[in-house]
Amino acid sequence: MKTIQHICVNNRPGLKHPVKSAYLTAGSGIDGDWHAGLGHRPVSLLAEEDVHSLAKGDWRPGVFSENIVCRDLPLATFGVGTRLRLGENAILTISQIGKHFHQPDHVERITGKYLMAHAGVFATVEQDGEVSPNDSIEVLEEVPRSIPQAVVITVSDRCFRGETIDTAGPAVADLLRHELQAHIQHIDLVADDKDAISEILQRYCDQYSIDLLVTAGGTGPAPRDITPEATSAVIERATPGFDEAMRQASLAKTPTAILSRGTSGIRGSTFIVNLPGSERGAVENMEAIIKALPHGIKKLRGDPADCACCQPRLAEAQQRAQAG
Repeated sequence: MKTIQHICVNNRPGLKHPVKSAYLTAGSGIDGDWHAGLGHRPVSLLAEEDVHSLAKGDWRPGVFSENIVCRDLPLATFGVGTRLRLGENAILTISQIGKHFHQPDHVERITGKYLMAHAGVFATVEQDGEVSPNDSIEVLEEVPRSIPQAVVITVSDRCFRGETIDTAGPAVADLLRHELQAHIQHIDLVADDKDAISEILQRYCDQYSIDLLVTAGGTGPAPRDITPEATSAVIERATPGFDEAMRQASLAKTPTAILSRGTSGIRGSTFIVNLPGSERGAVENMEAIIKALPHGIKKLRGDPADCACCQPRLAEAQQRAQAG
């Protein structure tokens, strides 16, 4: 039976302490806990089996700064967007997988690695409720961790000010849902401001568990079209193949496509791709690369399998070795 094993809180940073019950407040977190109200990850969860598989015997509840330890709940299979009911009323929505920062010394002594980064799950509180150890946990909606996680951001002064309705972003999101079976975490808006664009790209890539971040708009030659510059400032590796494929596909339909300056690249484990701002152009560009994304996302997630292009040659080499 899926249940809560431990609940831990602390009104200051650091180790947390077991409590007999806690109240979860929607839009905030666990009352009295230091992480309450802090962004999109106020409640942290660990699976009991992960704790016991890594701890070396001197583990106690709260030592990993976790809020809730769950029993018989397969957290490792849940993706962002999964909804859980704890106890009778409290509802959580998983908002982030893992968390990467400097490892405290006490955690290093216990596990040799920081458990929250390795196996932690973070969530927001959707509905209020009081919870206690041994309360049941019900999976209300499961988003498999295996499916791609994506964010779509429209870059437009006019859309950001509410002067016009964004159609490109929602159209791209629909395409990703239907063709990539992606879970769309957020559809967002940002003005044509280089610093603002770079900041929102970094925030989603670094703080959310996403595989793909798509921007729509700001890729042309106009003075305020600076999405490519903002993107180049944050990516760590370029992916020019995406850019070439998108421009080639658009150029086959309109000669002005050659003016598009959209770029793409990788930050951490996230692909960032710039699309044009028109609904038609954005969808056409996305369609030009979407078939390559599943393989690329698998690789960014650490899939060690050989690329499909290498497999025939590997098979031939093995056959030659056996024959010789």
